[in-house]
Amino acid sequence: MTVHRVAAAQFFSGTDVVANLELCRDYISRAARDGAQLVVLPENSNRVRDYADREQCWEHAEVLGGAFVTGLCQAARTFGVYLAAGVDLRGDARPDVHICSVLIDPHGAIVGVHRKHVLWDYEYTLFVPGEEPYQVYETDLGRIGLLLCADGIVPDTPRALALAGAQILCNSLNSRGPDEFRVHVPLRAMENRVFHVAANTVGGPADAWPWMGGSQIVAPDGTRLADAGERAPGLAVADIDPAEADDKVMPEVGDLFAWRRTDLYTPLTRPLAELPVAPMCGPAPADMPARPVRVATLQVSHFPNTEWTITRALAQIDYAAGRGADVGVLPALFCFAPGEVAADPAAAATRSAEVLARLGTACAQARMWVVAHLVEECAGRYYSTGYLLDRAGRLRHTYRKTHLNSAERAWATPGERVDVVATEIGTIGLMLDDEVWAPEVARLLTLAGAELIAHPTDWRRPEAAYVAATERTEENRVHLVSCTRLDSPAAVGSQVLRADEFAPGQPIALMRYPTGHWSRPGFEEQLLVQLDLREANSKMMGHHLDPVATRAPGLYGAFLDPAAGSRGAGEPAAAGGASRAGG
Repeated sequence: MTVHRVAAAQFFSGTDVVANLELCRDYISRAARDGAQLVVLPENSNRVRDYADREQCWEHAEVLGGAFVTGLCQAARTFGVYLAAGVDLRGDARPDVHICSVLIDPHGAIVGVHRKHVLWDYEYTLFVPGEEPYQVYETDLGRIGLLLCADGIVPDTPRALALAGAQILCNSLNSRGPDEFRVHVPLRAMENRVFHVAANTVGGPADAWPWMGGSQIVAPDGTRLADAGERAPGLAVADIDPAEADDKVMPEVGDLFAWRRTDLYTPLTRPLAELPVAPMCGPAPADMPARPVRVATLQVSHFPNTEWTITRALAQIDYAAGRGADVGVLPALFCFAPGEVAADPAAAATRSAEVLARLGTACAQARMWVVAHLVEECAGRYYSTGYLLDRAGRLRHTYRKTHLNSAERAWATPGERVDVVATEIGTIGLMLDDEVWAPEVARLLTLAGAELIAHPTDWRRPEAAYVAATERTEENRVHLVSCTRLDSPAAVGSQVLRADEFAPGQPIALMRYPTGHWSRPGFEEQLLVQLDLREANSKMMGHHLDPVATRAPGLYGAFLDPAAGSRGAGEPAAAGGASRAGG
């Protein structure tokens, strides 16, 4: 066990670059006095962005060999620390400027520079996105990957860095959104099982929404080791053992990298124009009418016996239809007691076939669509399968779970496709239970054109709902309907998240945080929500940022490599391809 102390600094940089450098030096000094060996500074630590246009941005931008970066190098050398600092740097040609993270070693040498790939909204009017392959840097502290703010709003950049072997993500932010602290930063640590050291700006002028602070250090299991709060300047300092990030096992799920289905991920590397989602990117057409669909979570589970549970589910369907629901979602393996399927999958498959027939009859009687998660037998194999039944009781779509957890692998065969079905009530995809922890599943469904993802689940920890599921909606701008069991270990209820179409004047928090609807846990309660599928046909998160179209699939070659993420410390630490393609 080798423990290193790391720090995230939280402050606001004004217009005086000399004063800003001294401010950075002060925080580096304070962190070093606290024993920190790595210090992360916020994005654009060099200067607040009050630029009118690209030319003014260029005039105020730094150069790598300039006074500000040189001053940071001197500070790193003086205090003997690694430093990851956000600096706006001039590009090769005027007026190009890149938002950069500069990694400096304790000798004052520049180890590497990351040019921000995904820009936040207004930044597209002033800066140029980076296109270089992802790089992970071998250091005395461990393997470090660099990213900046909106790079973490999407799953792709943190995933690529983790697959390249990063143990520590150094994230410099300049965010006014509350979602960084609550969702993006902790999830990128959890879903990749890496340490995440995130330093954000705080405060600033009182013009609408403040810079939100929330600088934090998160462990691979999602534990927040330290944070600086959301209101005032400060430091977050914590001790970490980077080797812990080499263990990719999430309890009850298994190895999050080993369960990746690289054989199914080819769409992740295809140009946007080749994907069904392409016409859904950007704003929705002005003449697209509202497309309402009423969804209901049918929150039941095994209690007190199988027949009682089935009877309650049928009653839920009838009641939801009477309330005007178009489609209802039942929880994960709702008619089975915990452990029952694994104990006897053959009996579970037989029971599932009977239940599916009864659900079909109920759908036809109620004139309502239903999603159910059951056990399927085919040619002597068993599958953890999601079913979509239409209002005539016909089977319209089947999804065999592709990402099996450690318990399921003992009895189930993984499915071979992640796809959607176009229906008269919308284009629907299915995601089952803990697949919410695999960013690729919701991403693949989105790229295939999903407008709504139905998600039978059994929350095992609150973060599955409040962090992981929330992120799947935010990063894909798709509706997500998650229905959980009454006996869910997390004691969290069912959840419906809206895609939320962007509109000018929308407060920053609402631009980024999807609207949520919840039911109470442990109670046979029904949540009825009217969604508008038009919202899923607008992928904009602001005036300029489309988190689906701004992907760089030409850099995602590691996503298809089954061995990615399992390399040893002595192996090469590069990731990605040579060029950017697609959206």
